[in-house]
Amino acid sequence: MTGHSAPDDTVQLHRALTRLRDSTRLPLTFGGPVGADQRLRLSEFCGDHRGAMRGVALRAGLGLGGKVVARRRPMVLNDYVSAEGISHDYDRFIKVEDLRAMVAVPVTVRRAVRGVVYGAIRSAVPLGDRVVQSVHDAARDLEQDLAVHDEIARRLDGFTERLNAAEPARKPDAPAEGPGGRQWELLREGYAELRLLRHELTDERLRDRLDSVCDKLGRACAATAPAGPAPVLSARETDVLACVALGWTNPEVAADLGIAVEIVKGYLRGAMRKLHSHSRLRPSSTPAAWASSLKAPCRFTVPRKVGGAGRCHGCGAAGGVSRIPAVRLGECRAFG
Repeated sequence: MTGHSAPDDTVQLHRALTRLRDSTRLPLTFGGPVGADQRLRLSEFCGDHRGAMRGVALRAGLGLGGKVVARRRPMVLNDYVSAEGISHDYDRFIKVEDLRAMVAVPVTVRRAVRGVVYGAIRSAVPLGDRVVQSVHDAARDLEQDLAVHDEIARRLDGFTERLNAAEPARKPDAPAEGPGGRQWELLREGYAELRLLRHELTDERLRDRLDSVCDKLGRACAATAPAGPAPVLSARETDVLACVALGWTNPEVAADLGIAVEIVKGYLRGAMRKLHSHSRLRPSSTPAAWASSLKAPCRFTVPRKVGGAGRCHGCGAAGGVSRIPAVRLGECRAFG
């Protein structure tokens, strides 16, 4: 499979190299992304260096990094200059930096080599198992970060395409769809998922892009809302309500957002106060709440038993049996 470099690979790579140097105290950690041409371009450095290697492009199979890319396996050299297992096409750069012992580990995502992480010292002595393992672990952690960013970027592209396709679909004189419609439910579902994904991001550019998509969803909701001032919710209040809209309990919300249950309750109370609601089951029953965000008043509640018969506290539907459903947004499954 051909390697490729996502726009934010170097950002994540530099952070990984910084953490690696801080944990190992190596004099130099460095690396770079692998392009579609299978060349490894050395672009990120943490530690003292003279700049001789910056921008050098290593062909697959040549030098230590090129061989790591070609074999897709880590390599350790006790002395780069005298090593027999690699070509020495790039010795002049290594000698300027006076580097000797090195370890290089490929960063592989979905069977494609996305980059290489190096650790190096300026003496011809074994690096030691702890250092080699630390470089290996740094590469594995970076692989996970890149995989998460790829998935989030893919979902953002999908939501953006769906939003752009939906915007011209409604005629200007067509009546606005209310909160019970399927399109509304899709907006709520997408909004809640994006708010949760935001907390997995460390890249500011991707966060800004996700916020832009959330703003689009918010504007789509506001276009269908009744007239009236909309309350302003904080980012955390919005996150908590987004989770509640998925039918989550307070402990589940706390676990996903990485905060205490009491803090979740505090955010929920604040949001309910702003939305003039007295129950978490109907936090958006007022026109102002309807306009504030993507929280429709039904389809996310858990049914309770009322006088021997089941009744959904969200929509009020009654039935013969009450049970805890696996609720999917847009479908009230309280009763069979």
